[in-house]
Order: sequence, then C-alpha cells, then structure tokens
Amino acid sequence: MGGGLLVAYLLDLVVGDPRRLHPVACFGGLAARLARALYAPSRARGALLAAVLVGGAAAVAELLARRTSRPAALAATTWVALGGRSLRHEARHLAELIDGGQLAEARAGLRSLCGRDATRLNGAELCRAVVESVAENTSDAVVAPLMWGALGGAPAVAAHRAANTLDAMFGHRSERYLRFGWAPARLDDLMNWPAARLSALLVALVAPLAGGSAAGALSSARRYGGQHPSPNAGRIEAAFAGALGLRLGGPLSYAGHLEHRPHLGDGRQPHSGDIERASRLSLLVGAAAAGLSALVAGGRR
Repeated sequence: MGGGLLVAYLLDLVVGDPRRLHPVACFGGLAARLARALYAPSRARGALLAAVLVGGAAAVAELLARRTSRPAALAATTWVALGGRSLRHEARHLAELIDGGQLAEARAGLRSLCGRDATRLNGAELCRAVVESVAENTSDAVVAPLMWGALGGAPAVAAHRAANTLDAMFGHRSERYLRFGWAPARLDDLMNWPAARLSALLVALVAPLAGGSAAGALSSARRYGGQHPSPNAGRIEAAFAGALGLRLGGPLSYAGHLEHRPHLGDGRQPHSGDIERASRLSLLVGAAAAGLSALVAGGRR
C-alpha cells in the first residue's frame, strides 16, 4: 500500500493533474446538479447532500479497489486527489504576473487558488494571499490525501477529496449557503484537523532545507495558530509564516464581507520572492508527507 502512495505522489510531481475528464471536475458537476435539486436554507438538506456525495465517493473508491487491486486503486485515487504540482505552478505564475506589474491578471488568476475577493488587492496584498493559499493548500491538497491514504486507503482519500470539494463549493458564508453549506464545511474541518497539525510539524521538520527556521515554525504555529477563525488554516499558515520569517493574516474579503483576521507571525510582509520560497517549502513538506505516509501504510499490511 505504501508503494501506491509513492506512485501517486510521483505522478503528481512529474505529470500533475489528469488533463482530460478530471474525476474531481466530474464530481463537482454532479454536486452542483444535486445541490440544485436538494437546496433549501436548511442544515439538514446540506447534511443530506454531504452524506450522499461523500459516502458515494468512498463507495466508488471501494468498488474500484475490489475490481482492480487495493494498491492500484490507492495510487489512482490519491493521484487525482493530490494538487501539489498545480498549486506550485499557479503560485509561481502569479508571482511572475505580480513582478511584471500585471495586477489585473494576477487578481483574476488568484481565483485558481482561493475564493477571497481580489478586485482591490494591491501587489503586496496579492503576495500575502498567494503565500497563505500555498500554505493552506499544502495541508488540504497534499498532506491530507496522503495521510488519509495511509490510514484508510482509497475510500478515505475519496471521502476527504469529496468533502473538501463540497466545502469549496458550498462552505463559504454567503447568505445562500450559510445554512445549506454548514455540514460540508464542518465535515471538511473535521477531516482536515489532523492533517493541518501534521502539516505544521512537517513544516518545522523541513524548514531548514528551504532556508527557513524550524523553531520559528513551531513557535508561530503554537502562538498564533489558534487565533485564526479556521480551526485548521491558522495552524499551517502560522507555521509557514514562522518558518519563512513572514507576517501573514490581516483584513480580507469574502463574498463582499470584510473580515479582520489576526496577524500570524512576527516577520515582515511577504513580497513576490516569498512566493517561490513558500512553493519550495510546500514541495519539501509534500515529499516528507509522502515518505511518512508510505511508511505508515506499509506498516499496516
């Protein structure tokens, strides 16, 4: 089973996302259609959506494992769930746009990484947004799939990816989805809780290899991680901030609602060069997570 996780990680590292008929995109289309049919401003309706789709994704992965082999199903499912290569590619592309003064293009491109409002962000604010997104997505789209693959095989990976996708689609606090998206958001929080804390520890482990500070990562995650409104994003963002000597957090806007979030870290404001540093740190965290997950999965045989 550990070999399946390593194959998946290497496929993402070298090939990246599947180029056609990406299963996550197909799942998103199905989720959108089912949400239109089930929608009501009700937590119960949102919980039903989450149960059907997350449970269904896990069941499909289990069927695939029985029809093929568990290592092959784990490799395939984890590969399509991972997003490390695309995350680094998008972040570096945005850094190039910011460096080139193409802020309008950078604001539009930020949508590929996060859902915050970008229409009024200046260059420094865009850099902060990208670094924060690299940190959060390192946990959600790299460490978490590998961790769940090690602990529960292909069905657990599929369930996590389904929950994460539903949170991205319906978990934001807009008026329409405030109640309907409650269950997907809470399920995503629950499934990412252990991964966020593992990710912060891995940041400290590999930070010296990226020219960062292990002590800074641990200290910042412990001091600032719990101040973030998300139970998970604050841990990994604070760890990145401490490792790289940055100060993240502050005001941002989602769906037109301004939020004043606490600052994370004691360093300076990020600039475009820090996007490359964060991307390099993300790569090292992913490699460490792949190795650790393969060892855990191998020990479960």
